[in-house]
Amino acid sequence: METTLRLEVIVASVRPERFAPVVAEWFLRTVRARTEFDTGVIDLAHTPLPVELTENDETAAYRARLRDADAFVVVTSEYNHGYPASLKTAFDTAKHEWRAKPIAFVSYGGLSGGLRAVEQLRQVVAEIHMVSVRETVSFHQAKKRFDETGETRDGAAIDAAERMLRQLAWWARTLRTARTTDPYPG
Repeated sequence: METTLRLEVIVASVRPERFAPVVAEWFLRTVRARTEFDTGVIDLAHTPLPVELTENDETAAYRARLRDADAFVVVTSEYNHGYPASLKTAFDTAKHEWRAKPIAFVSYGGLSGGLRAVEQLRQVVAEIHMVSVRETVSFHQAKKRFDETGETRDGAAIDAAERMLRQLAWWARTLRTARTTDPYPG
């Protein structure tokens, strides 16, 4: 019996004048057109996670959302050849909730399109026992890739999103079954 996969899309940038909402909304329209995912959004600009990693009601609710998810997609910018500090706090706030779950990336930025941030993130997610999906959506010179309505004609990104979501769904189904039948030993 196939059931819908719970996908949480994490929007990493918290800067006041961030471009993240444009990229995230495009991706959310793309993923919500698919039937295999039930998609939620964790926007770190509106998710108060304490940088000292203390426990409170907000972190407990955040960790519960992570626990209930089957898969994750991070929408991230690249700042100074790296990913936003808010995203590191988001990863470090939880531990077991991430394990044996797949994660994919949608990145954006200048010439690198956020790919340097993604390569660093692959190391971080491996350490917390996640499976990083091979395909990545990347927007080079992102502000030039979207029109005034938030749509893109970037064929490479559109194609990469479809491939990435197919891979993410496969990993999410496979790992959900594995976690149920043989709990992860991490």
